[in-house]
Amino acid sequence: MNAETTAKHGPPSPLIAAEEAISALKAFDAIIDVRSPAEYAEDHLPGALNWPVLDNEERHRVGLLYKSSPFEARKIGAALVARNIARHIEAHAEPLSRNWRPLVYCWRGGQRSGAMTWFLGQIGFKSRQLQGGYKAYRAQVREALLTQPAAFEFHVLCGRTGSGKTRLLQTLAGLGAQVLDLEKLAAHRGSILGALPDQPQPSQKGFDTLLWQQLSQLDPSRPVFVESESRKIGQVRMPESMYEAMRASDHIYWLEMPGAARVELLLQDYAHFFERPDYFCAKLDALISMRGRERVQGWQALARAGDWSTVFAELMRDHYDPGYERSLAGHYPQLERARRIQLADGSAPCLHALALDLMAVKA
Repeated sequence: MNAETTAKHGPPSPLIAAEEAISALKAFDAIIDVRSPAEYAEDHLPGALNWPVLDNEERHRVGLLYKSSPFEARKIGAALVARNIARHIEAHAEPLSRNWRPLVYCWRGGQRSGAMTWFLGQIGFKSRQLQGGYKAYRAQVREALLTQPAAFEFHVLCGRTGSGKTRLLQTLAGLGAQVLDLEKLAAHRGSILGALPDQPQPSQKGFDTLLWQQLSQLDPSRPVFVESESRKIGQVRMPESMYEAMRASDHIYWLEMPGAARVELLLQDYAHFFERPDYFCAKLDALISMRGRERVQGWQALARAGDWSTVFAELMRDHYDPGYERSLAGHYPQLERARRIQLADGSAPCLHALALDLMAVKA
């Protein structure tokens, strides 16, 4: 564009369409989310930094005022936004070169991201503003998840609780196989005891982003190993397309392990409860309607006495196994044709040998 054209039409627009931006996220030097910390925490573009132009309280205050007086809200909001942008520039801009190319976004691609993009552009940075903001990005993710899972050949690992499915996935990944660890993405093991210590689950939107990002990195020409799951993993729900793609798989495996070895794995996986028996017992209260108060109280008494091996052996036999097998038969109708695979225990040599065997199977 020459000087005469620029003078006539003005500088090129910093706006970039969501589809174009999302397909080229790695081309940006940084992704700047200018929404409030609460909005950012719920979900954000992969790798985004949070440079809020209004914090949680400021956004709430300006939003309330806007309902009664948009003009007054804009005056107050403009001052807050300008101060906060100045603070971010002072904190982050000094080491950046003039060729720094960030992508900036807010909720709808409006005033908040527009203000940050303008300031960065005035400095001379090659900033772009995501048209439609996070809302447009979210629409792209939802649309992609409608079709992404169907592109993959999933090899689904089924098996009773404590049979080593997650460890087998981890071993497969370590050997270079393609793995989709849904429980890791959901930060939950998928049962009443499945919450991870000191690690909250992502929001539903956050889980969708993580799943979309993971699927985008996989090669559809190679098999993908995944653990059998129901529609919900803790409080998050799998997209129906993902669930149906797993159900439709022609590659179903039933993993078996002796009972004593399974108990040992459960003791390792749930060791965080040993110092918090009351918390464990409170979790078991959810089973009273299914297993009866007397039986649940018996398990709680064993836990408080520190007899964790007996607790998990009985939970495995009387709760997890019957419920899991009934549920799994409904989710995977082809389960009766599953290939039976064996693990003697959860040791590294056993897992390594089985993983190599699975990777050698031809589709």
